[in-house]
Amino acid sequence: MEDRTVELGPVQETLLIPLLGRAEETRRGAGLIDDPKAVEIVDRLDYAFDKWRGKPSLRGASLRTRMIDDDVRAFLELHPRGTVVEIGCGLNTRFDRLDNGQLRWFDLDLPDSMALRRRFFEDRPRCTMIAASVLDEAWKDEVAATGGPWCFISEAVLIYLDTPQVQRVFESIGARFPGAWLLTDTMPVHMRENQHKHDAMRHLSKASWFRWACDDPRALERWHPGLTLERSRSFFDCGPELKRTLPWGLRLFIAMAPRVLTRKIRDYRLNRFVYAG
Repeated sequence: MEDRTVELGPVQETLLIPLLGRAEETRRGAGLIDDPKAVEIVDRLDYAFDKWRGKPSLRGASLRTRMIDDDVRAFLELHPRGTVVEIGCGLNTRFDRLDNGQLRWFDLDLPDSMALRRRFFEDRPRCTMIAASVLDEAWKDEVAATGGPWCFISEAVLIYLDTPQVQRVFESIGARFPGAWLLTDTMPVHMRENQHKHDAMRHLSKASWFRWACDDPRALERWHPGLTLERSRSFFDCGPELKRTLPWGLRLFIAMAPRVLTRKIRDYRLNRFVYAG
């Protein structure tokens, strides 16, 4: 009988939230994201997904995924044979969405997350899975050997680390991969301090909760010489194409909220950092 169980550490368990979000968006068929693999995985896993179904943060996770996809596409337009590393890939299907037939891709995650991933995915000629922490050094040798240019994606990953660990990630990428892009989200302090009210995180143990917060992404430029914040967006900045895929109620909220209720959404940022070459 197929093993349908889920055995993940507390932080790693959070990878199931965006998975469910992509599955629900696919079932809805509204166009925000189309990920039949996510539907398959959700259906095959023995996990209590009901605690999250229908929560607003699921749609936010899918919108975040699409916005980061757009940044990766921008990198590949400039560097079609470049190397992309997805840090904390979980069960994401980003390679399948963005593969241009030329790029080199690495999916990186902790051993228990990668063991789960390998039940549904296999290595491919230009896509390699690596079981390691972003804080490890050994995996960087294989990535550096491609010669770059490099794009590193950290979607809802660094927020689960302590500040010194996040700084170490920024420094180590800059030291080893000149000219690299680093795409990462930052959450404000008030969001971290109120996660007991978060519609998804409140259903998990505190061992799973966010740890790193950043009110000003530009302040991170101090963490490495030549590091530049090239772009920083909130969900309000998702653009007309993505807005058309959202339900009318959410579109109305995005249109009106800047005048009535902005702090929570505005201060959560999706950032594109670029290191000097």
